Amino acid sequence: MPLADPLPITPFTYPISGVVELPGSKSITNRALILAALAEGTTTLTGALFSRDSRIMVAGLQTLGFVITADESTHTIVVEGRGGEIPISTAKINVGNAGTAARFLTALVCLHPNGTYEMNGDEAMSKRPIGSLLDALTEQGAHADSLSFPFTLKTAGLRGGEVSVDASESSQLLSALLLAGSRAQAPLNINITGEPGSRPFVEMTKRVIEQFSHKPSTYAVEGDASAASYLLTLPLVTGGEIKFPNYHGDLQGDLRYLEVVRHVSLQVDEEDGGRRYFYARDTRLKPVEQNFREFSDTFLTIAAIAPLLDGPTKITGIAHTRKQETDRVTGMARELIKLGQKVIETEDSLEIHPQPLKSGVEIETYEDHRFAMSFGILGCHDLHGDGGSWLSIKDPACCGKTFPTFFEVLESLRQTSIHS
Repeated sequence: MPLADPLPITPFTYPISGVVELPGSKSITNRALILAALAEGTTTLTGALFSRDSRIMVAGLQTLGFVITADESTHTIVVEGRGGEIPISTAKINVGNAGTAARFLTALVCLHPNGTYEMNGDEAMSKRPIGSLLDALTEQGAHADSLSFPFTLKTAGLRGGEVSVDASESSQLLSALLLAGSRAQAPLNINITGEPGSRPFVEMTKRVIEQFSHKPSTYAVEGDASAASYLLTLPLVTGGEIKFPNYHGDLQGDLRYLEVVRHVSLQVDEEDGGRRYFYARDTRLKPVEQNFREFSDTFLTIAAIAPLLDGPTKITGIAHTRKQETDRVTGMARELIKLGQKVIETEDSLEIHPQPLKSGVEIETYEDHRFAMSFGILGCHDLHGDGGSWLSIKDPACCGKTFPTFFEVLESLRQTSIHS
């Protein structure tokens, strides 16, 4: 059933009490899809994410001739690997606004010794960084007729050897080279000329490549730590407790967000091999001062609830997020100001001074799922003490990028809290 647009968020009037199975990690799913396609033999991904971004990746690989079978009901994707071969030499690929698909597929097709690929995407993709990756691939013999989307790429295989890339605008530029380079004719020695936008994602790439070097027939995808950030924050807003059976693993840098919410006042107990997260409603919510460079996808979550914290919050290390789905720094400042907050914005930081929240605000999401989910959590706060909606989310369907059922999960948790 389609969501209302704008979508009024109904506050929780009772403390949360619920269990949520997290969607699979987008970052791991899309890396595993590339590596499974490059592997020899068949790989089954379990716990895989089914969202807009992962579907774009699957469609792109299928366009290139890879045989992929997906079963959404069991969260499994079966990929028939081709041992480093790109089956089709000429193709048109649309990556939408999926950064991982855009960067990873661009590098992947360069394994073909004589291919021509027309790469296109949404209008927003034309503003997202890819030029440094194309420069690096040019060093390997490829040729692109533009350094931004859309472009046509002629390939000549990856011969290996020295190559340089500036990954300061996005770590995905480096990850793309690492993934495709795992099947280069000779080892690819990458000279990194700029500090990667988020180094934990590069470490994730290296570790997933290492895991695939052992030729797994089945690969289990971890629950999405980025998606967990919203629901981990919910008990701070509503009181109560929440449990995630599949919040574990160590591949994802965004697991560090747990440190942030524990500082604010989230408590953690272990129970039956899973973690239970709970917060006592009368506990002071401590303000945050944190550098988010290593786990920047989560900064919006804490920024959105900063009006509820007991003092100013300062978020740093976020300049590179200005070139993600949208300018996340300016966008977040703009929406918080609409809500009546005092915000000091610099190139690399936001300082948020809590003020009384304004009602009747429609949150602009800029086609960015993280705005929708972050402010969706804030809207669960019972601002007027009567359970009345005071905040609405525009284009809530944008959550389809990584967490298609987010608002359904939120409503289910609200209903469960009433009856628990």
